[in-house]
Amino acid sequence: MADYQTIRAGAGARTAQIDEGLRAHMNKVYGTMSVGMLLTALTAWAISGLAVTSDPTGAAAQIGASTYLTNFGMAIYASPLKWLVMFAPLIFVFGFSAGINRMSAATAQTVFYAFAAVMGISISSIFLVFTGVSIVSTFLVTAIAFAALSLYGYTTKRDLSAMGTFLMMGLIGLIVAMVVNIFIASSALQFAISVIGVLIFAGLTAFDTQSIKNEYIQMAQAGDREWLGKAAIMGALRLYLDFINLFMFLLQFMGQRE
Repeated sequence: MADYQTIRAGAGARTAQIDEGLRAHMNKVYGTMSVGMLLTALTAWAISGLAVTSDPTGAAAQIGASTYLTNFGMAIYASPLKWLVMFAPLIFVFGFSAGINRMSAATAQTVFYAFAAVMGISISSIFLVFTGVSIVSTFLVTAIAFAALSLYGYTTKRDLSAMGTFLMMGLIGLIVAMVVNIFIASSALQFAISVIGVLIFAGLTAFDTQSIKNEYIQMAQAGDREWLGKAAIMGALRLYLDFINLFMFLLQFMGQRE
């Protein structure tokens, strides 16, 4: 990965122009990510509202003292459809990454927002498991931690590429462990997964921020304007995934269960 200061030193008269473009690029990354987060939150809240009811009349199943699943809730949480709901975001990410080069920037942005809504459906069950207060408090802690880690990744002069390689290897192992634990349901393994998940996505937040920044500078030097239009969307996707996963793992520690 090219060092930011090295690239800037050779930029000459274009340095100020690149710096201005970088600020605009990062603003678009964070702005797109924020809209995606809002869509996810609204979708998750709306879906959970349709899935549960306090009226036992016509309810499909009881899940609490005065909480019942509707037929819709049974379909997405307790039927074979739950597997599609669970793995749809992962399939979406792979498809989006594979097809981004064939999309326009506008299409890529639309697909990203659609993915954010699908993610909202996938994680909507947190409103059934955890209290609203603990979800909000965990979100705020995640936002503060994410901002600090992303700022570090943006400002540090240390090359984080070696750390990124290590974190990606750890992420692969984490995904395998999560899939295995779906079937064995080990509480000890779940605790270990949550701890490791927080550490991995904390590191990836800093790494991805630095990568997005340095990739922009490299492409701006080359004048690749077509790439720059879609790079902000992919950057938003990377940071969005870091935030969501950091939030979900922290929720395992901080969330107060219903």
